[in-house]
Amino acid sequence: MIDAHVHVVPPNLPGVGSLAGTLRMRPEAVAAALVAEMKAARVSHAFAMGEWGTGDDDPLGIHRTLALADLVPGLRPIGICCPKRGDLPDHLRRVEDELARGRVVALKCYLGYLHYEPAHPNYRRYYELAAHFNIPVVFHTGDTYSPEAKLKYAHPLGVDEVAVDHPKTKFVMAHLGNPWTVDAAEVIYKNLNVWADLSGLVVGDGLEPTEAEHFDTLNDIATRIRTAFRYAERPNRFLFGTDWPLIPIAPYREFVGQIIPPLHHPAVFEDNARVVFKV
Repeated sequence: MIDAHVHVVPPNLPGVGSLAGTLRMRPEAVAAALVAEMKAARVSHAFAMGEWGTGDDDPLGIHRTLALADLVPGLRPIGICCPKRGDLPDHLRRVEDELARGRVVALKCYLGYLHYEPAHPNYRRYYELAAHFNIPVVFHTGDTYSPEAKLKYAHPLGVDEVAVDHPKTKFVMAHLGNPWTVDAAEVIYKNLNVWADLSGLVVGDGLEPTEAEHFDTLNDIATRIRTAFRYAERPNRFLFGTDWPLIPIAPYREFVGQIIPPLHHPAVFEDNARVVFKV
């Protein structure tokens, strides 16, 4: 099984802390915690988001993730796109050099957290490089963890425009645009170069309902995902992801497994990620 969306370092985004206490621990402790979770859930590969705002020597914010990857078999980094530097030729050359080394499985754009729409010109060169190196671009879509974020930039309909304008680039909408899941499903239905991951739909202790209201919330989420999955009519376009350490991997796998029809489990839990991330 492949977890297409984890964190092993704080993202360092505006208005966002470390995300979870685990990410404040020593690197060796973070690695040990992730190895244990992956083993318990039978996860062979995990793709980890890098950190935003690093220096020129780390243009994609992956150095700390790479250090952890030495301790976690199957862990691969996802580089961070910085639209504030997306018009700087020197920065883009360093990005291209890093991609040529083949150490990242994708690029990540933090829509909403950074106040740039997907079609902003400062993202364009990242999309072109992703197409050239045949790696996907992952967008944060939907709800955010920051009061400083602007939701209009994180709406999944914004992905439609760049999917049309960059047909050779593969795009992944993280979190299926939750709560705009049907809008995200329409983008998948219409565009053959768009996928979605199912990460972060529940966080914290959200899989242990102790009150009727909480149980209803889980049912509401499950209903939205089932509806979107059917609407998109493309089971080959959905990817399993967790957002670890915001949610334990094994219980989240069970939650998603109850939503997705068993016929499509091999595709959603592994095969689709092998295609889009070239595993």
